[in-house]
Amino acid sequence: MRLLLDENLPHEFRNDIVGHQCETVAYNGWSGKRNGDLLRTAAAAGFDALVTNDSNIPHQQNIAALPLSIVNLLAPTNNLEDLRPLVPALLESLQALEANQVTYVR
Repeated sequence: MRLLLDENLPHEFRNDIVGHQCETVAYNGWSGKRNGDLLRTAAAAGFDALVTNDSNIPHQQNIAALPLSIVNLLAPTNNLEDLRPLVPALLESLQALEANQVTYVR
């Protein structure tokens, strides 16, 4: 699965998501894009899902209109120490992820 890591996540986190192609917003030159524009750009570029810990995105966007899913990491902070314990649940959720779906990982 091709995943885009939102700019609110540390770049190093992509190395923890094994078995998937992970790229960051910054790597693609999309830093600073507004959420709606970012989602449209990512979908057009062939990404399957945006991985974020911005819990507002699903409420601000019409996900059903995009061929892209959102995986929201419910960690207390965006520090690696708080994100890494979520990796097993994240990997499991990716196995069942479908287009236009919002998934919350605790």
